Amino acid sequence: MDRELALNIVRVTEAAALGCAKFMGRGDKEIADQAAVDGMRSMFHVLDISGTVVIGEGEMDEAPMLYIGEKIGRCCDGNPEIDIAVDPLDGTSLVAKGLPNALSVVAVAPKGCLLHAPDMYMDKIAAGPRGVGVIDITAPLEDNIRNLAKALGKDVSEITVTMLDRPRHKEYIDIVRRVGARVKLFGDGDVATAIATCFDDSGVDLLVGKGGAPEGVIAAAALKCLGGEFQGRLAPETEEEKERCLSMGLEKYDKILTMEDLAKGDDIIFAATGVSDGELLKGVRYYANNRAKTYSMVTRSKSGTIRFIDTIHTFDKKPKYAY
Repeated sequence: MDRELALNIVRVTEAAALGCAKFMGRGDKEIADQAAVDGMRSMFHVLDISGTVVIGEGEMDEAPMLYIGEKIGRCCDGNPEIDIAVDPLDGTSLVAKGLPNALSVVAVAPKGCLLHAPDMYMDKIAAGPRGVGVIDITAPLEDNIRNLAKALGKDVSEITVTMLDRPRHKEYIDIVRRVGARVKLFGDGDVATAIATCFDDSGVDLLVGKGGAPEGVIAAAALKCLGGEFQGRLAPETEEEKERCLSMGLEKYDKILTMEDLAKGDDIIFAATGVSDGELLKGVRYYANNRAKTYSMVTRSKSGTIRFIDTIHTFDKKPKYAY
């Protein structure tokens, strides 16, 4: 893929963030999510790509825009064929409640390189670069904590394990506390939190627990670009969901999914723009005179480059699709 595509993907996440940030704290997560979808789709529409949404807002009969299987971009002859995984607003409830760590995120890869994950739960484990070859989703959590502590050169008491604040994670919380490590719970936005494990200043070392499978693919794509480690295992709760796993071509629905299973190859681009202030990125700032500022990051697996981009938007000079 052309490396200039990376900057265009940032424009996509910026458009989504600018649209939905206006609904911060208004208590309506649906309207915030729709605004993010509208902004993202309008920007995708002008890109010279032949894209297919493989992770999106749902099936065609559930989502009017950015649905799984939707073709986006100008789709002209000669445009690169790419798979696209989107979460226009990772943390809809966070925005509705005016809470931190909401992001707009996009991952793109050559056609056939992103897992078409069904909308179900996935068991996950993620860590930064020094967790590569160290963490193992099949190992006991206490072993993963101790092994990661050794790899990071930390005492176990200095390791912070993060997970969604859900009743289903009580056993994990008890194990972490019993081992002597620290627990940090979060309400929503597990893509942002998985990314945070790759940055020392974030204060989190290990992500564990059960969350959405589509978000797992996006997180894996991001961590592949950042040099981190992500492993998953689909966790279907019904026979119908088990059949959906098998229809994807998996030999077993409980197969361990490695980084290469989730985000294949070395030509992946990941971009994110902050919607609300978070540990990774600041949120959208609206200024006088119809202007706003966004804070974004973009990274490519091929180069390993991580760019942080601060942008001032002057809406009077932008076409309607950009805000």
